[in-house]
Amino acid sequence: MKVLIPWWLKIIAKIVLSRVPVDYSFWQNLGLFRHGYMDDSDYVVKVFNMHVFRAGLEGKLQGKTILELGPGDSVATVIVAACFGAKSILIDAGPFAKSGLDDYHKLVVYLEQNGLNPPDILASATLDDILAVCNAQYLTGGLESFASIQDNTVDFIFSQAVLEHVRKSEFFDTVSECSRVLSSDGIASHRVDLKDHLGGGANNLRISSKHWEADWMSSSGFYTNRIRFKEMLTIFKKAGFNVDVSCKDEWKDAPIARKSLAKEFRGIDDDDLLVSGFDVLLKPVDSFKIET
Repeated sequence: MKVLIPWWLKIIAKIVLSRVPVDYSFWQNLGLFRHGYMDDSDYVVKVFNMHVFRAGLEGKLQGKTILELGPGDSVATVIVAACFGAKSILIDAGPFAKSGLDDYHKLVVYLEQNGLNPPDILASATLDDILAVCNAQYLTGGLESFASIQDNTVDFIFSQAVLEHVRKSEFFDTVSECSRVLSSDGIASHRVDLKDHLGGGANNLRISSKHWEADWMSSSGFYTNRIRFKEMLTIFKKAGFNVDVSCKDEWKDAPIARKSLAKEFRGIDDDDLLVSGFDVLLKPVDSFKIET
């Protein structure tokens, strides 16, 4: 029988556990802390294909440069991208990818079974070897990683439930850097999950930013920046993107009573509060159409 753990108890548990002096890989193996599911072959291929389809890039990846934000526990994207003749840049806030090669070997078998021609990584002894074979980079310095990427050199950017985890203080700069490195005819596809990541509600909106944004809280494995739908779209536009929301998910009823919200969130419009997630395509604004 599945036990439902209260959201507040999850916060307490993760704050405590995140301070136990063991490597992330220990919690990763126990399944207590995970950065997505990109270490699952079926999942990584479905996510990759979904974003490529949304961006209208099916059959058009040969010679392209792909940037994935937040690959999490795996660099599997570099292998999938190489099947289509694309090179990859992965950016994350830390070296979270598993260093063991078994999952990557399984991915190669999966790709072959599905009619693709993955790169030969069998002779690879390390993660760096796989990256070299796939003509890929894995950058783990977060926002600072963008400094090594030249302007207008990326053709396609994507992320899967990642943008909501970018620190609020770094969000605009991160989106601006994406705008800088994306080519004039490039495109970005993002899936954004606005739920609280504590149980699928909006309980994260109960806590004031004074506490939520504190380092001791934000580094405990459940942080989301709590930027709501309308505000996030405004930031995209301010960073130089045309914005196309292709899908918007909403709760049928308000996920939380307005009186339970922290004061700073009580002014959120009802329709904005109901948005639980969305898919968005971003394209650079035509320089001749920028409003002054």
